[in-house]
Amino acid sequence: MVLLVHNSVLPQCRKIRVLMAEKKMLFVLKEENPWNLSKDVLKINPAGELPIFIYDGNIIAGNYAITEFLEETYTQNRLIQGNNKERAEIRRLIDWFDNKFYRDVYQYIAGEKIYKRFVLHQAPESKRIKAGLNNLRFHLEYIDWMAERNNYLAGGDFSLADISAAAQLSVIDYLGDVPWDEYKNAQLWYSKIKSRPSFKEILNDRIRGIYPSKHYADLDF
Repeated sequence: MVLLVHNSVLPQCRKIRVLMAEKKMLFVLKEENPWNLSKDVLKINPAGELPIFIYDGNIIAGNYAITEFLEETYTQNRLIQGNNKERAEIRRLIDWFDNKFYRDVYQYIAGEKIYKRFVLHQAPESKRIKAGLNNLRFHLEYIDWMAERNNYLAGGDFSLADISAAAQLSVIDYLGDVPWDEYKNAQLWYSKIKSRPSFKEILNDRIRGIYPSKHYADLDF
């Protein structure tokens, strides 16, 4: 049995779920609170981070380690492909969204609207949300520019770069904070990602106490 210990609010976990679905894997999900991990989870990953991939008694912890393992093991549908330069570009964009977008946007918007509300039981700070929204526009402009030139972000083929970007954006989109109408190329690109069967379960995710935006699961916006 393949088990993925995850949390649906974390984009890193969403990324691995979509990647596994693209590779037609059968797996079971175990939800954990990332802000209050159980002793069992801390025992198998002292770093205290999700996701955690478990199969046949083997444990692989961490977003990047799981990604590389899946790409090396399930080779029938590679999501990091092409020549050396093309693979490097995919990895550059993966790092961009997993780290830069996460710092610039997710931690400001989701951090205030989700973490502060449900963990700290505090009101969100409007200045931080505003900063995140401003940063989001910078990233959307970049996505829009890439989507105008290519079918997908790293080129003509769907790749892990698209999954990484969509996983981050999907949480912000759930909260209703993505101004898609102002970035038509980015919107068209995201509609293609939403239409993939691998993304179906992500669109079914619900955050307790927060309703999704009206278009969140609408494939045509």
